[in-house]
Amino acid sequence: MAKPNYGFEKRQRELAKKRKKEEKAAKKASGQGGDEMTPNDAAMVDLPTDDTAIIEQVADATEPPKD
Repeated sequence: MAKPNYGFEKRQRELAKKRKKEEKAAKKASGQGGDEMTPNDAAMVDLPTDDTAIIEQVADATEPPKD
């Protein structure tokens, strides 16, 4: 029975990693990578980042409509 060639397997894994990294870099460079939003990213878009923004949103929500 032939013994396993671990060096060949390792080289194949390294080449696969390199190929995947290059594809990712090409996708990022073409501008396609930033257009997609995960559901978590979409949820974070509308959230205020500081307390004053929250207070302003609450104040705006409780004001009576102006006629």
